[in-house]
Amino acid sequence: MTELTDLTAVRLLDGYRKGEWSPVEATRAALERAEAIQPEVNAFVRLTAEDALARARESEERWRRGEPQGLLDGVPVTVKDILLQRGAPTLRGSKAVDPAGRWDEDAPSVARLREHGAVFIGKTTTPEYGWKGVTDSPLSGVTRNPYDPSRTAGGSSGGSAAAVALGAGPLSLGTDGGGSVRIPASFCGIFALKPTYGRVPLYPASAFGTLAHVGPMTRDAADSALLMDVIGHPDSRDWSALTAPPGPYTDGLAGGVRGLRVAYSPSLGGQVAVRPEVATAVRRAVERLAELGAYVTETDPDLTDPVEAFHTLWFSGAARVTEHLGPHQRELLDPGLREICDRGARYSALDYLAAVDVRMDLGRRMGRFHDTYDLLLTPTLPITAFEAGAEVPKGSGHRRWTGWTPFTYPFNMTQQPAASVPVGADGDGLPIGLQLVAARHRDDLVLRAAHALYEAGVASAGRVRPSGS
Repeated sequence: MTELTDLTAVRLLDGYRKGEWSPVEATRAALERAEAIQPEVNAFVRLTAEDALARARESEERWRRGEPQGLLDGVPVTVKDILLQRGAPTLRGSKAVDPAGRWDEDAPSVARLREHGAVFIGKTTTPEYGWKGVTDSPLSGVTRNPYDPSRTAGGSSGGSAAAVALGAGPLSLGTDGGGSVRIPASFCGIFALKPTYGRVPLYPASAFGTLAHVGPMTRDAADSALLMDVIGHPDSRDWSALTAPPGPYTDGLAGGVRGLRVAYSPSLGGQVAVRPEVATAVRRAVERLAELGAYVTETDPDLTDPVEAFHTLWFSGAARVTEHLGPHQRELLDPGLREICDRGARYSALDYLAAVDVRMDLGRRMGRFHDTYDLLLTPTLPITAFEAGAEVPKGSGHRRWTGWTPFTYPFNMTQQPAASVPVGADGDGLPIGLQLVAARHRDDLVLRAAHALYEAGVASAGRVRPSGS
């Protein structure tokens, strides 16, 4: 019998068309899986079974009539609890957020899912206000890795990554301000895309400004392309949203990589110490792209580590998002968040503008780089998942999460599309991710190359079945 929780959204929809299974069956299976995994991995802050099954029954009736509502009618989805979802509190991992409120509006990406008939099964965990690269918060506790619950799922979209990896819905919406869909995707062995800034509208605007993106977290690149065809359209509430893409992302998946000019940077010019097992798995995947016809050159972009400028932008955003809180509410905050807020509040306007200058220069250099290369490939992370409940690996010497994420946050500063593809596992069975980066507005190239890796078996060959399934 087909295990519905193992299927991609594309395969589920094909089964709906053929009458092999129904939205109610798929939704019930996803809810049962979510309830089963919750005690061990803690991926959810809320499950909405009654509402989900009601929406699934409506979808089932539409499919019976041969009149599906949209591209995702009846597909179970989850939403990170940073994004507004009508009818439920969005608490952002914080005890300082009052759950009483109107909660009568969807974020743009959530609204698009609703319009296309998707079935919302729950909200997923986040660190407080999405501030760090692991997922634990005073409100919801620690989210754990599906492959080893003693390890972190990564963050800040860790709940979404764990849910997708374990079959609690094939699609999830995450947010990414410094790697927050790519980090947990790498640690949990799934696919995630940080689109070009503005491609997926965001409302309310993030206090972290134009570092913050909304992106799909899925089993594979084909599902993310499908999800992007739904959420990647403008919304009048986001003044920075891009116009509609030139065509469906799903139509461009089959183009392959033959002839693409690919730059492979294993360590950003020696700036990053990469764990040997990670380096080996990433190199194998890059070599496979060359076998598929890509022109691969080992070279490095002209980058110096922009971490101090990123900290200025990020810590200032954190100070802004919490500035309305009174003394009692501030005492409820994650101590690490409170610390960076205090630092962020001390920056001047000139400090902020100096960081913007660094960012603009970084974007210029990457723009020139992509005049020569279609894609840049790096490890997503230099390590695999470490102990749960810690911001940094024990003994690493890092002070903040940015110390172990040097491949991810630079591309939030440049607003480029970047994805993480699972390309293997280390000796402990923990997933390893490959990052693909393209020039701004070339999300199609990232999806196309990632899809080629899945089609070639590279992106699934190293997968280990999650322990909680």
